[in-house]
Amino acid sequence: MPDSLTPAAPPAVPLPASDAGTRRAATVSGRPKQRDAFFDNAKYLAIVLVAMGHAWEPLRSGSRAVTALYTVVYAFHMPAFIVISGYFSRGFDASPRKIKRLISGVAVPYVVFETAYSLYTRWAEHVPDRQISLLDPLYLTWFLAALFIWRLTTPLWESVRWPVPFALGIAALATLSPSLGGDLDLRRTLQFLPYFVLGLCLRPEHFRLVRRREVRVLAVSVFAGALAVAYWAVPRFDYAWFFHRDSAVELGAPAWYGPVMTLALFGCSLTLVACFLAWVPGRRTWFTVLGAGTLYGYLLHGFVAVSANRWNWYGPAWVHGPLGEITVTLVAAVVVTVLCTPPVRRVLRFAVEPRLDRAFQREPARPA
Repeated sequence: MPDSLTPAAPPAVPLPASDAGTRRAATVSGRPKQRDAFFDNAKYLAIVLVAMGHAWEPLRSGSRAVTALYTVVYAFHMPAFIVISGYFSRGFDASPRKIKRLISGVAVPYVVFETAYSLYTRWAEHVPDRQISLLDPLYLTWFLAALFIWRLTTPLWESVRWPVPFALGIAALATLSPSLGGDLDLRRTLQFLPYFVLGLCLRPEHFRLVRRREVRVLAVSVFAGALAVAYWAVPRFDYAWFFHRDSAVELGAPAWYGPVMTLALFGCSLTLVACFLAWVPGRRTWFTVLGAGTLYGYLLHGFVAVSANRWNWYGPAWVHGPLGEITVTLVAAVVVTVLCTPPVRRVLRFAVEPRLDRAFQREPARPA
């Protein structure tokens, strides 16, 4: 995604139940596991925030309030996605079956959408000489490349004694080098790595802790304070730090700012992630079913954002006023919601969740 880190959302996987308020996964042989409503709700709400954040980008320069909202949302929406992605990557053991799923669920969609975005933006942005480069993620596809790398390293993090501090050290070092290679958006992959590693370390009881009533009450005050601080900081702070895309020097700061900001932003983002998860409903709602389609919403809504620039949807003056800002926000939420629906998933499953059984050797039957 431009300017960000989303959520993107991880590929749909069967989700284990996390608390007594949700239905537990079935364990009877032959029955499909039931999805955990809490995580599906969290993924849907997070993808809505991703779409809103992209919709607000052309409005930032004319509104301090929009910029403050944008900063707060970017502080936690992708960290939330990445933490959840890490949580559901705990079982990745690099076995042939898991590698097949990684290729079909992450690598192939990356190739498909990297190509599609390159061709579409070539036309929409009038850049006929734009090359298709699978090493230079365009727009939203960086998350798939990062997820592929993170999951491949899962066995390493599960064997390290202090995985989160180790990952934070790597992220801090990534802020020091402006010359760090841009292939596969490696700097951003490394700077967001601690959130994925933290997700690997979490257990269901950790999510139950943040969903207690007292945490929900406290979360309201925390978000209110975050918005107030963000509004004050708009002219004083470069929100590009939350994109985790550049080195400290590239952001106009001394090199030593990088490690300091890595720790500060990690603490800030995790606090807001906890507050966000505290208010995610654990019961089934009307949007729970959409949680299984957040990867579709993530990958497809970028075409709408590019089209908005192509046809100058932000051109009218009223769009930059309060009514326009509210309208843009609602339209973004509706569009990404539609893109997560089952009909869209059925039509585009061949690109987002392709079946590649014939491309792999059949696994030998295991003895009973």
